[in-house]
Amino acid sequence: TGNQHPVLGIEYQPGGSSLTEKYFNKMDLQVRYFMPKNSVAPLAFYFSGDLLSDYTNLELISTISTMETFQKIYRPEIYNANAAAGQCYQPNLNHQDHSLTKIVYDREERSQLAIEQGKFTEEHFIKPYKDILEKWSAHYAL
Repeated sequence: TGNQHPVLGIEYQPGGSSLTEKYFNKMDLQVRYFMPKNSVAPLAFYFSGDLLSDYTNLELISTISTMETFQKIYRPEIYNANAAAGQCYQPNLNHQDHSLTKIVYDREERSQLAIEQGKFTEEHFIKPYKDILEKWSAHYAL
């Protein structure tokens, strides 16, 4: 965008809305994309209010540190790339020019865990409280 923030870095404008953006938007959260100095890919900042004036520089710096650490482990193909994003950026999980972290993150194990958590939630929360949940959610149906 040409917009540059002293802490958040260069602002990027997405080409369209992602499913993640639409999901967080339903919770009244907005998103802006910035690539902090010395980063290799833009980060998505989901927030309420005004991102640039409602948060202190210390809050923004700590958020960036946490996000970058997690993203390098979770998506090294994007966030631990060996070259920084250019003016136009398209993330790609098949990107080969990246460095692996020394932390093992097992995506298959995470998927299996998600399935088990879903089954547990269905059995102990959704089924026993189905009627209450349906009445409650009817007020929020689109």
